[in-house]
Amino acid sequence: MRNNLTELPKDLPRPIDDGKTSHLVGMLIPNIKLTSTQTSVVDLIESFRSPTVLFIYPRAGSPLEPNKNPELWDTIPGARGCTPQSCSFRDTIDEFRELGVQVFGLSSQSPAVQKEFVERNHISFPILSDENHSLADSLNLPTFAFEGERLIKRMAFFIQNGKIQKVFYPVFPPDKNADEVLAWIRSSLC
Repeated sequence: MRNNLTELPKDLPRPIDDGKTSHLVGMLIPNIKLTSTQTSVVDLIESFRSPTVLFIYPRAGSPLEPNKNPELWDTIPGARGCTPQSCSFRDTIDEFRELGVQVFGLSSQSPAVQKEFVERNHISFPILSDENHSLADSLNLPTFAFEGERLIKRMAFFIQNGKIQKVFYPVFPPDKNADEVLAWIRSSLC
């Protein structure tokens, strides 16, 4: 089961709210451009004027990157679950669109790794690459180190008019994040 990236082990440790996102509500999206899996570059200010969900994950498993220590990865609270989280947004994308909300994913992985991930998992919305940590540093997002990599902790934002309105953090379990965000949007905006 540990090798099946679409299923979550039953014994995953639950992440705790360390308070490292409490400053984000009300912040404006910075003037940054990031590489996307659907277009060459996305201007965040321009793209996030419309109601937007941006979900962030540490790193998705990919045959293009060496297999990191999966046993150690599974012991880090909040690390495991990038594929289930992304696929949950994939499976509910029509519901977001019906509400007039666009969806973007983001990780610090390279555009090549993200493109392979999107193709393999049939993701129909853009995944953004923050491989230089431009957005993470601008917003002071919580990160962690794993085998020499700096990775962004898992979270999701609801953004409207270029401003972060709601932060979902910590996210657990990751495969229920899309449902949690949809429920909040329906109760808050409808």
